[in-house]
Amino acid sequence: AEVVDRETFDQILELDDEGTFVFSKEIVSAYFSQAVTTFASMDSAVEEKKLKELSELGHFLKSSSSALGIRDVQAACEKIEQYGDLRGDDAATPISPADALARIRELLPTVKADHATAERWLRKFYADKKVPYDDDPPA
Repeated sequence: AEVVDRETFDQILELDDEGTFVFSKEIVSAYFSQAVTTFASMDSAVEEKKLKELSELGHFLKSSSSALGIRDVQAACEKIEQYGDLRGDDAATPISPADALARIRELLPTVKADHATAERWLRKFYADKKVPYDDDPPA
């Protein structure tokens, strides 16, 4: 499966002025920043056992991932949101706070890796369009 759902991402690209990628690139940059901040907040919330906060952070990153078509991150964040609300995989079965924390702790490395994969894909997309990010390593 595609790392980034092209149909969704193409809708963002349609907002760019023709031949430029200024607008979409700004949206993607904001997403990169949000993800870094959100993951740091999630790490803290896990340490502090703040499940409600984890649910809210999961919801927040799920929404912005969804808007860009970053499906794997979206799906994992949806799970974090559910677990933070003490709901199991089917979103209905109640789970204990300890179980919820364990599940989120287990899921975090995966969602971070999925994000890193999507970020590489997006950076390559813009580099291939000759508008690389300033902090991209030279090809």
